[in-house]
Amino acid sequence: MLAYLAGIAILGIRLGGRQSSAADYFLAKDRIPWWIVCFSIVAAETSALTFISVPGLSYIGNLNFLQVTVGYLIGRVLVSIFLLPAYFKGDLSTAYAFLERRFGKKTRSSASVVFLFTRLAADGVRLFATAIPLKFVLDIEYPLAVALLALVALAYTTIGGVRGVIWVDAIQMFVYLGGALAAAAFLAADTPGGMSAILSRAAAEGKLQVVNLDFRQFWSSPYTLIAGLAGGALLSMASHGTDQLVVQRVLATKSLSSARKALIGSGLIVIVQFAVFLFVGLMLYGHYGGRPLAELGLMRADEIFPRYIVEGLPPGVSGLIIAGLLAAALSTLAGSMSSMASSTVLDLWRGLRGAPADPRAELRLSRIVTVAWAGMLVLSALVFMSSSQAVVELALSIASFTYGGLLGTFLLGVFFKRVGQEDALAAFVGGVLVMVTVIALQLVAWTWYTAIGVLGTLAVGTVLSRLGPSDQHGGTVKNGGSA
Repeated sequence: MLAYLAGIAILGIRLGGRQSSAADYFLAKDRIPWWIVCFSIVAAETSALTFISVPGLSYIGNLNFLQVTVGYLIGRVLVSIFLLPAYFKGDLSTAYAFLERRFGKKTRSSASVVFLFTRLAADGVRLFATAIPLKFVLDIEYPLAVALLALVALAYTTIGGVRGVIWVDAIQMFVYLGGALAAAAFLAADTPGGMSAILSRAAAEGKLQVVNLDFRQFWSSPYTLIAGLAGGALLSMASHGTDQLVVQRVLATKSLSSARKALIGSGLIVIVQFAVFLFVGLMLYGHYGGRPLAELGLMRADEIFPRYIVEGLPPGVSGLIIAGLLAAALSTLAGSMSSMASSTVLDLWRGLRGAPADPRAELRLSRIVTVAWAGMLVLSALVFMSSSQAVVELALSIASFTYGGLLGTFLLGVFFKRVGQEDALAAFVGGVLVMVTVIALQLVAWTWYTAIGVLGTLAVGTVLSRLGPSDQHGGTVKNGGSA
């Protein structure tokens, strides 16, 4: 397993090449093929959480989560139609550069800060999720496992840059997906009656249900049909249209048509991938006879698949699967560190200091900032270690908290020409305050968070934009001044 990780790290460094500036480090100086970016997007958004947490969802539930993945595809199509064209007009370095061009620097900086803290929290959960199998393999405590993973990811990021991260992500997608299929085959072989017996029991207990038409819990259940499709679509629009982690990769394609193919293609692959891992959860349910987690000595559903990998698979197979998981997850963490550092340097630092006179000095600063964010990710992972919620749901809930405001602000910029910078900033704050209320009172399920945040942001922005006359930039004149 260690040899495998070392080999992947070396491959990433070689594919990443040398960087001479922050632009090389964060954006890749050459165009990357769209299909490589497509695979990279899938690995970046789902590798650790899918591998660990999604099988646990179907073990304790059913296949309703697939409704959300169909929404993910719908959201990607909408991003490709409405948001990507704006990103490829001019030379944009981050997703939030569009907001500066449309509204002004304050909006760009505000969106960047929100992204940084949201990504810090969500990827703190991802880092903890990745530490779960490492804890089982090495028999160490979670804090040490988290620190080890962060150190490896940090070394990889500072040397390979975003180009190396993208290429290794693409390779690892096939490794961990193949590992999941191998685990499913061993589960079928180890269970009396094989796959047919497992599926028969799952069908009898209602665990094969995909579509949930029970609308009696329309707002409180995250996995009804409407909540899954609408919530998944808006969450995907936010994560793939306003989140620098994904937009950084899309911009590396260097053309609108390639970016669209990469984004929509990733949505199709994600549906298949989630189906595979949910299927693994059903196989685990049959293998363990549907026993409760407590009876198996487990605290959370996220631990069921890592336990089988370590205890139920032959050593060579389990080592390969875990190595693939860790390598893919490390690439995801490397992408997180790179995207947070890029937003810090390109959105915030350049906003204060302007373009650098010495590209090498800015490159050194970029690597220092990457180290700082790696340390913050470790602290974030340790905070979420005590949560009993499934890590995939926890990460998506955190992302939904601010994604609504971010997506709403982007939509104001694209579709509402009268909205100015002050309107957009106030609308974003209003959307976040709406979400604070909704989450604090637990009014709806997490799949509705982004939708409510978007509606709140759009409502505040459009109302404010009509309080004054339109200016030459499509905004409004405030207090008698000029925009």
